[in-house]
Amino acid sequence: MTTREQIDMSRVPQHVAIIMDGNGRWAMKQKHERLFGHNNAIEAVRAAVEAAVDLKVGYLTLYTFSTENWNRPKEEVDGLMELLIKAVHNETKTLMDNNVRLHAIGDMQRIPERSRKVLVDCIEKTSVNTGTTLVLALSYSSRWEIAEALKQICREKLTPEVIDEDTLRKYLTTRDYPDPDLLIRTGGELRVSNFLLWQMAYSEFYFTDLLWPDFRHEDFYRAVLDYQGRQRRFGKTEAQVEEKK
Repeated sequence: MTTREQIDMSRVPQHVAIIMDGNGRWAMKQKHERLFGHNNAIEAVRAAVEAAVDLKVGYLTLYTFSTENWNRPKEEVDGLMELLIKAVHNETKTLMDNNVRLHAIGDMQRIPERSRKVLVDCIEKTSVNTGTTLVLALSYSSRWEIAEALKQICREKLTPEVIDEDTLRKYLTTRDYPDPDLLIRTGGELRVSNFLLWQMAYSEFYFTDLLWPDFRHEDFYRAVLDYQGRQRRFGKTEAQVEEKK
């Protein structure tokens, strides 16, 4: 029986988030510059999206470019922005064919106008789709997101008495999405790197040494199958979880 055949379709995570790590190291192993790794990561993105569509995952969020990534060498940043244009343009038809809706979160004002226009055009074109929602986290970091939420709360002069967890959630960039059930991180690092810190309070984590450009459908299925072997208690005891069943 294949990994895919072992997956219980009634318990597929509603939202999967991925930290796509290892592009630079993959490129260096091939004796190329870091951008070579980023360019070869497109096939991994396509595989993750297709696997999510196949499993009917509602939301797939990819950590595409963090606010900290702006500090990388200008040549690499410029190359990444050009790659964004190319990838979004080339993959729009595939998204349409697979009924995938594209969204983006992050500080869009920092994205170059040319890249932003291609992104917005794809978001608008795919807005009619009703299947998996693909969320690109661009110029994003969780600390930035929470700070921006607090700024907006202050601008609206909300009093402390009316602020609770639900209030803050409404000001986050992810307010329209459920929290991730599963986080996948490639590249062997065991950290979340300022990604969806609020939202991942009860997410299940899956770490793999596989470098992102080598990630394929089977790797996505393995992560989901591993997720299905866990018991999610959300602070409750095992007995309470069993009783609820």
